[in-house]
Amino acid sequence: MKTLQSTKRLTVMGMLAALSVILVYLIRFPLLPAAPFLEYEPGDIPIFIAAFLYGPLSGIIITAVVCFVQGFTVSAGSGIIGIIMHIFATGSFVLTAGALYNRKKDRKRAVLALLAGMLVMTVTMCIWNIIFTPIFMGTPREAVLEMIIPVIIPFNLLKAGINSIVTFLTYKKISDFVHRN
Repeated sequence: MKTLQSTKRLTVMGMLAALSVILVYLIRFPLLPAAPFLEYEPGDIPIFIAAFLYGPLSGIIITAVVCFVQGFTVSAGSGIIGIIMHIFATGSFVLTAGALYNRKKDRKRAVLALLAGMLVMTVTMCIWNIIFTPIFMGTPREAVLEMIIPVIIPFNLLKAGINSIVTFLTYKKISDFVHRN
């Protein structure tokens, strides 16, 4: 019985990882006119769902797999720095939200977990943008610091917020389906 559950879990995780890559391939667009290079994509939604279903460790594993697959296919232009930034962004969200939600699985805790994940991801990305963006874009660090409040914070809050809302609205139905079948 335990082998069957492990196989099912691995299969669901693989399907969520594949869905994440497909979503990034199909849906990408800039959120802020001031920074068209920062694109929204809904690929984190299946990863957030995995973290809620199976915990933060499963979310991190899927994050790493998806980031490498995306980094060498649909997001190849961002190279290794893009892969690292994606791992830090999604990973910080997944660790925070997944750990909080898995302590007590109810709607109130889901909202708290998603809000905490959004905040941690936003703070994390402020730090990592200060470190990596000057290297990646050849931009002076001062220029990146000037973008923190008007661009980086709003972008990360919007992206994580949209993905959190969709996760919240879809998770229960997906969870019921996964646990029923």
